[in-house]
Amino acid sequence: MELAPEELQELRLLEERLWMSDFRFDRLWMEAVLADDFFEFGRSGRVYSRDECLCIAEQPIDAVRPLPDFKARFLSQDVVQITYTSIFTVDSESLAANRSSIWLKTTNGWKLKFHQGTPAVR
Repeated sequence: MELAPEELQELRLLEERLWMSDFRFDRLWMEAVLADDFFEFGRSGRVYSRDECLCIAEQPIDAVRPLPDFKARFLSQDVVQITYTSIFTVDSESLAANRSSIWLKTTNGWKLKFHQGTPAVR
């Protein structure tokens, strides 16, 4: 089972918007995208709840886009796993992480159920 090109493009756009300040810190957009039971294992190893992710203070995001090594695969009929490498700068330091997101297709569009970032060596 493969994603249709338009589904792949939609998921790529959703994932990339999470790396854009205009979307990432737009609470209404984030509430619409994050599933009610969303949680994240951050690159730091910290676990973030949906509420914590919605309340992060706005800050600049300096990330490479398009997201390198972007791939998508069905885990079941309505569940897709996205993987990619994030490369972003924090305090003049370039950091990389292997990323994995689980997206659920609903009648209201795609919902992000889970995300994980693991430090990576470039």
